[in-house]
Amino acid sequence: MPVDDPDQTFHVTTAEQLRAVSNLTRHRIMAVLRFEPATITQIAERVGLAKGSSSYHVRLLERAGLVKVVRTRKVRGVTERYYAIAAASIALPDPGVGEPDVLMRHAVADLEAAPTGERHVRMAHLRLTDAQFTELGKRLQALADEYRALSDPALPDVSMVFALFRPARGTGEAK
Repeated sequence: MPVDDPDQTFHVTTAEQLRAVSNLTRHRIMAVLRFEPATITQIAERVGLAKGSSSYHVRLLERAGLVKVVRTRKVRGVTERYYAIAAASIALPDPGVGEPDVLMRHAVADLEAAPTGERHVRMAHLRLTDAQFTELGKRLQALADEYRALSDPALPDVSMVFALFRPARGTGEAK
């Protein structure tokens, strides 16, 4: 079910929706549509796909309610459709313990494809109280929100990913 208000969060709840967002190509198509509507041809060019492949993936995303047609226009007798992301934010269900985290897998794939010199990657191992852990999570989210508000579709794409978590026991944590 698409969300009509772009300020809302779309919650992925069905198997069809989860399959749609679990594909790296469809993840990249949604990234293209995050800031501005695009046609199948424009999507294909931005993602580096054939138009037929782009159309196939967009149809699956549309069927799952993750993207929607926001306008159409006639071009030489053909109806051209402009697609956009269904909501400003898409919330994925938390994976179970030991299950793959779709969002992080896509982020790692995008990071690995990014040109060297065009990325900043750091990892910090911390020891925090529960209150500090919660506060750091809020501050990271606020920082992401602050820069999201500054986003300009005319500027190059930038992705920011953060993961704040307590490692499972037995992965180096003192017992």
